[in-house]
Amino acid sequence: MSDELPSSNIEKQERSWLDKLLHGFSTEPKSRDELLEIIKDAAENKLLDQEALSIIEGALDVSSLQAREIMVPRSHIVAIRAEDSPQEYLNQIIESGHSRFPVIGENMDDIKGILLAKDLLPLALGGIDNFNLETILRPANIIPESKRVNGLLKEFRENRYHMALVMDEYGGISGLLTIEDILEEIVGEIEDETDEAEEASDFIKRINETDYIIKALTPIEDFNEYFSKSLTDEDFDTIGGILMQAFGHLPKRNEIAQLENMQFRVLYADNRQIHLLRLTFVNE
Repeated sequence: MSDELPSSNIEKQERSWLDKLLHGFSTEPKSRDELLEIIKDAAENKLLDQEALSIIEGALDVSSLQAREIMVPRSHIVAIRAEDSPQEYLNQIIESGHSRFPVIGENMDDIKGILLAKDLLPLALGGIDNFNLETILRPANIIPESKRVNGLLKEFRENRYHMALVMDEYGGISGLLTIEDILEEIVGEIEDETDEAEEASDFIKRINETDYIIKALTPIEDFNEYFSKSLTDEDFDTIGGILMQAFGHLPKRNEIAQLENMQFRVLYADNRQIHLLRLTFVNE
């Protein structure tokens, strides 16, 4: 006896889901949750794969974000001083691996423009004597912290620029955003050929004798080696995976879980995964 469903039953199931989908959109979902329920039904019925579902969820998340929430903070901006010579900033550009750099005057709030690394290629041909930085600067796009990220992505596409500097309510530069930052919010981490494999020191930052900042993507093997622990990696590859199991749900900021003598507090998580943790060793 065949295990396959009669074609009439399959068609009935497809029509049932399609009717629900069409009905859902014809009455217009009244909330994000209602819309996600319809989309998840599509994934469960194999009309969408999990990757597509994840991208759709990411796009919905981005629609509610403001620039301040995902920007690179001011302290992490790699900027070039307009008064410096090429010999002074070329090493900085090479080491950073970035393709675009804010050019500043007296301080970070004095933005002169944006430098594209590719515009420095003439220097490789011996044109350093006649080089004038001001002549190759691109205009800087400055946006408020409250700028909606989905609106910014549209502007990036329409105006064909890739970076925006973020300004706080007092007129100072508080951070920057690139088109890649936004896309990573939608599709996940984007790595290219210039990205190097991260070491344990890139995932784990020591604060004091008992406290550490841990990236949730820290491989369990690296975590064990760093802290001389023996957490199992049979079911999960990262410390975030183990903690998801410990929580039993996707935790929110400041939720705490304990493993052995280690207390993990969530510093940052979105509706898809944990990103950053604070580890505190407590007395056993």
